[in-house]
Amino acid sequence: MLEYDEARMAEAVANAVSPDNFKTPVDLTVKTMLKEKKVLTRIVCKEKLPTFIATVDDLLSCVSTAEKALLVALKFE
Repeated sequence: MLEYDEARMAEAVANAVSPDNFKTPVDLTVKTMLKEKKVLTRIVCKEKLPTFIATVDDLLSCVSTAEKALLVALKFE
């Protein structure tokens, strides 16, 4: 779970990583949801631990990139 100070930041991050909800191998499920100021991601990996670790790493990398881009965009508002 990731929690943000502003609901619009949480929504933007959730939208940025939500395509991962659809593009996964058969033995892997990633579902990202928004709840108020929180981004919740559920990962189910039926096979290998390395796949799970790589998925978490990829998700956190995408979140970090989204946060950085949003912070830059907010400076130009």
